[in-house]
Order: sequence, then structure tokens, then C-alpha cells
Amino acid sequence: MPKPASAVLSAATRYTRPAIALHWLIAGLIVCGFALGWVMTDLPFSPQKLKFYSWHKWIGMTVLALAALRVLWRLTHPAPPPEPMPLWQHTLAEFVHGMLYALMFALPLSGWLYSSATGYPVVYLGLLRLPDLIPKNKELAKALVQIHENFGYLLLASFGLHVLGALKHHFVDRDATLRRMLSWR
Repeated sequence: MPKPASAVLSAATRYTRPAIALHWLIAGLIVCGFALGWVMTDLPFSPQKLKFYSWHKWIGMTVLALAALRVLWRLTHPAPPPEPMPLWQHTLAEFVHGMLYALMFALPLSGWLYSSATGYPVVYLGLLRLPDLIPKNKELAKALVQIHENFGYLLLASFGLHVLGALKHHFVDRDATLRRMLSWR
């Protein structure tokens, strides 16, 4: 059965396939990274805890790399124009998107800095040792872990606002905001 004309999105009103793939891949990695971060910190010291820390770092470095790729893609492939909405909603959406982009860089970088300050290197996928960004420093590590956690909560709040906004557009406004990030055609 063909879709009604109102359900079909033109190429000018939807995101590109790479933008959609990066969006959902990064979102999934953020959810996994946050869940691991939440669980691993309260575990007693064990090989499992060390494994979780490694996975958490790998996820963070992957998000950092994919976020850089996403920004490069976005610079060469602008987002489609937003659906009509009140100015305050557009301003809030722009702010939340800005926070998400900033935190996709700040959170993994703060984790990398923290890891460097503790003297435990980031070894990506157990294969590639990334350079320490700063020398080992116990006092600085204490501040950096707090910064990293605060960035995590900021990302969680921004992520939540983003999801709520998408659901509001889909179920209340009944516009194409969410559909155009789900459209693969």
C-alpha cells in the first residue's frame, strides 16, 4: 500500500543516510557508555571492573571519532530546514543540539584527560595506545573525574531533552521532525 503524500519526505526535507547512521550509532554508543559508567564505578575491584573501564574508554573514543566525522559531514551536508515551530522551541532545539555536539567532544576528552592524570592509558580496543594528554597527577585526576561525571549528567539531560522534543514533535505536533531522522529512502 503506498504511503500518503503527507508521509513521503522529499530529499530536501530529510537527513542523508550517513547523517542518520551517525546519529543513531552515536546515540546507541552514548547509551551504552553511560550505562557502563553508571555500573562500573560501584563495582569492587576485579578483572570485570577493569574490563568495563576499558570498554567505557573504547566507547568514549569511538564517540569522539564519530562526532568528528559527524561534524565534518554536517559542514559539507547541511541539515534540512527545521519544521515550522515557535521561536522559543527553535531556540531551545538549537541550544540542545549545541550542547549535544559540545558534549560529544567534551565528555570523551575529559575522560581521556582523567585517564592520563591517573596514569592508566587509553589503549583503544586493546590494540592502539593513545598518547597521554597530560602527565600523571593525582590531585588533577580528582578534579577531572568530577568534571567527567558532570559532563556525563549534562549529556544525559541534553539527551533526554532531545528525545522529549522529538517525541513531542511526533505525537503532539504530528510533524515530520522525527520521521526524517528515521527515513532511509
